[in-house]
Amino acid sequence: MRFLLAALTLAAQEPQAFFRSYCAGCHNSRLKTGPAVMEAVVARLRAESMPPPGNPRPTREVYRSVARALEADLDRAAPRPGRIGAVHRLTRVEYANAIRDLFGLDLDVRDQLPGDETADGSFDNFADSLTLSTAHLERYLTVARQVARLAVGVAPERPITERFDIPLHVLQNDRQSEDLPLGSRGGIAVRKHFAVDGNYTLRVRLQRQYQDYLKGMGWPQSLDVRVDGKLVKRFPVGGAGKGRPAAASYAGDGELGFAGDPEWERYMQVDGDAALSITVPIAAGARVIGVSFVREQWESEGLPQPQQRGRVIANDQVYMGHANVAAVFVSGPFQTKPSAERITTADLPRLARLAYRRPVTTADIAMLTRFQKQGGMAFAIERMLVDPEFLLRVYREPAAPGVYRISELELASRLSFFLWASIPDDRLLQLAERGELTKSLDSEVSRMLNDKRSSRALVDVFAAQWLNLRRVPEVVVDPIRYPNFDLTLLHSFRRETELFVESTLREDRDVRTLLNADYTFVNERLARHYGISGVSGSRFRRVQLPDTSQRGGLLAHGALLAATSYPDRTSPVLRGKWLLNNIIGLPVPPPTAGLDTTLKPNSATRPSTIRERLAQHRTDPACNSCHSAIDPLGFALENFDVIGGWRTRDELGRDVDTTPGGLAGLRAELLSDPEQFPRAFTEKLLAYALGRRIEYFDKPTVRIIVRNAAAREYKWSAIVQGIVNSPAFLKRESKAN
Repeated sequence: MRFLLAALTLAAQEPQAFFRSYCAGCHNSRLKTGPAVMEAVVARLRAESMPPPGNPRPTREVYRSVARALEADLDRAAPRPGRIGAVHRLTRVEYANAIRDLFGLDLDVRDQLPGDETADGSFDNFADSLTLSTAHLERYLTVARQVARLAVGVAPERPITERFDIPLHVLQNDRQSEDLPLGSRGGIAVRKHFAVDGNYTLRVRLQRQYQDYLKGMGWPQSLDVRVDGKLVKRFPVGGAGKGRPAAASYAGDGELGFAGDPEWERYMQVDGDAALSITVPIAAGARVIGVSFVREQWESEGLPQPQQRGRVIANDQVYMGHANVAAVFVSGPFQTKPSAERITTADLPRLARLAYRRPVTTADIAMLTRFQKQGGMAFAIERMLVDPEFLLRVYREPAAPGVYRISELELASRLSFFLWASIPDDRLLQLAERGELTKSLDSEVSRMLNDKRSSRALVDVFAAQWLNLRRVPEVVVDPIRYPNFDLTLLHSFRRETELFVESTLREDRDVRTLLNADYTFVNERLARHYGISGVSGSRFRRVQLPDTSQRGGLLAHGALLAATSYPDRTSPVLRGKWLLNNIIGLPVPPPTAGLDTTLKPNSATRPSTIRERLAQHRTDPACNSCHSAIDPLGFALENFDVIGGWRTRDELGRDVDTTPGGLAGLRAELLSDPEQFPRAFTEKLLAYALGRRIEYFDKPTVRIIVRNAAAREYKWSAIVQGIVNSPAFLKRESKAN
């Protein structure tokens, strides 16, 4: 009872009176006071979600005073480090990054490996969730064979063809990538590693419309094919005297040059892109294959494209619109040139040491050498990549139960997989082997954060999962209600958030900037959607926001708003739940089994608005316990429509009601307690760093990290340093503990 008494004393309340006033209505007079229960109480007090609305409630200062007192008592005990699973398999991303750092091969092998299970709807790197099945072993063998041949420089047994598609609904009206030249339009930039010198065939397939006619063939255009930016072929596309502008809208009955004429039909369905192929010599290594159209002058000036409209306007627009690239095929190699293997026997000890993340033994090298003699260097590399020492991180426990410090080598791996989502480099291993890593932690963390690999890990992996960015490609939007939505806008949404989070990391900003920044990153398409002027072209650039009451920080990003909406309407529940889980750090349990969550209008009262229906929903005490916290948060974002556009009227044409305060009010509320968001952020980052769920006994560690980071204005580096130096990161509990 000492936790509660200390809190009540600080709150200047007589203990029994305080309990009778605020707790006894729902709770037994005998309050359990174990740490797990008290941590749950603290979380509810911090969220001001206990007692439920409608009951007598203390002031905000009393809430916070009680919470601080409970936390102070809980934090007096020595922090527990917890226990991470003894076997920790590499995730698909970690596997690909390890291949990159071992051999310099930036290969995307994720689709070739079984998916990684996500724990608690959050991270996919939790040790206890990373199973190892027969399917994994089979795919590891296949991928290892492919990677080994590329790494060594051995030509495939036979020429292979790879296809690179552009989704149908991606607009190709502008430059698509910074790897494509200025003045280009549409197309794709393909990054590919070529195993050997040789001749490769590059073939382009153009988009077709629903009748299988090629798009945009009514006027002459130019299509460029480039290798590493150098033009290798310019193809003429469209025009060529085939048909007339009105041909697509005139049945023709087989007249020459019109629809139905066999020659015209063959051109529109087959011959128009049949000759878009070239075979060129390409040197081994990482290359960029660029395919794009030359942008016409009238297109660059934004002039409307001339159209001949006939009986079927849609067909005319397809005929006279832009030709688009559907896919690029890369086939080969043909006529390979003999080349020496890029990896020799002398390289094996270095590669094995990096792959196994420890000093190699004589037995290690003997085994790999035996495979090399049997099937060449590629066979030895293949064997190394299916070794459990590469695929698994194994913690070897001491015989005695209790808390122990992990080894220097285990620390090197834990640190590198946290900050780089990859294997340790030579410097980390050297320090670990000499027993000097622990005393060099701060300098090593700074070095690793300055490496570009940290952005790829902390933005593309951690932040993408924390913010649910991986769900963005799954977003479906009602095309009737939102006719201006397309995949180009969806891709821009995600890129905005990635660049924004990366900027706060690279500039080592206060993590609260993630909520209150006065800038973002946009291209012309996204700027137009957000109502930001003065931005042209497909390149993303940083812009200052003219009105931070309408934009600013993650809460106003289209990616997050679209991912928490239904196709045809916004959802205060989805958005409020996302805020509680990811920004406030108060996980919401799933609804009780059998509970009706459909929000169907009651036939008697027939509430029509979502606000009225949710108010009716909250009259059920079983629903009110969660919705009283969820709904106000979600309604604060109602000025944003399904795809993140600013609005003042909802889907039914009614004035938007953002009570209790809209975006500006919500942001101010979330930042009113300076430690609240840093705590939630630190919990997420600590869980990702450890590769396990955060438990009640981790809460004191989180609070210590945040309090220490306050002196450095809650910067990214301060929180990362706090995590790395925490007992949870440096130690582990044995199974018998």
